[in-house]
Amino acid sequence: MASETHVIVGRNPVLEALRAGRPVERLLVAKGASGAAIDEIVALARRSGLTVQFDDRRRLDRLAEGHVHQGVVAVAAPVPYVSVDEILALARRRGEEPLLLALDEVQDPHNLGSLLRSADGAGAHGIVVPRRRSAGLTMTVARTSAGAVEHVPVAQVSNLVQTLSDLKGRGMWVAGADTAGQREYWDADLSGPLVIVIGGEDKGLGRLVRRTCDFLVRIPMHGRINSLNAAVAGALLLFESSRQRRQKRAAMSEG
Repeated sequence: MASETHVIVGRNPVLEALRAGRPVERLLVAKGASGAAIDEIVALARRSGLTVQFDDRRRLDRLAEGHVHQGVVAVAAPVPYVSVDEILALARRRGEEPLLLALDEVQDPHNLGSLLRSADGAGAHGIVVPRRRSAGLTMTVARTSAGAVEHVPVAQVSNLVQTLSDLKGRGMWVAGADTAGQREYWDADLSGPLVIVIGGEDKGLGRLVRRTCDFLVRIPMHGRINSLNAAVAGALLLFESSRQRRQKRAAMSEG
């Protein structure tokens, strides 16, 4: 609904929302709050014609609903979901082979927020999540992402297996992270058009999702715990893909 709004809390999330041009209805700054980030937030808001409301910190506490707001809260339009086609179009505009992250029932908003931050840092073009049994773009996700939610497109799909199959039909490889992977992740070719699939916190990859993957990779574990959480696993694979892509581009430019 067009009338829905989201509350953005914290200096980095609010700053990135303003930088990204997200429609903001209200911006509240706690009286006495200061620092370079606050100064930039106020300056950006005023340049865009947004009135800055300096208010009692208790008012911000109520709006933030227990989240740490660091003296700044914005009431804004929700981050819109995009289509998978829009993510692929972004890769084309950048002149890059697509790199997507697909999440199979990752339900912890902190993991989704962390993965958005990693996707942004690794240069991924977007994230795909199922519509059901998955974390959505909430205040907690925005806060954990440190503003990356403003820059990494997220597509919400009704059938993840079908979406992965469609992407394979478009020439993309699908690599799943799984403890039963045939090879360690740094030995796999992650340099081409790729979808990295990370499973949910409790059960990992679902049976049908696992079967849809072109190959599975594992993260070697040398301690007594046999797996990493979704956010860490996703970050490792994203940055390994980024490393391989840079290496591939360098080799092509030398050739």
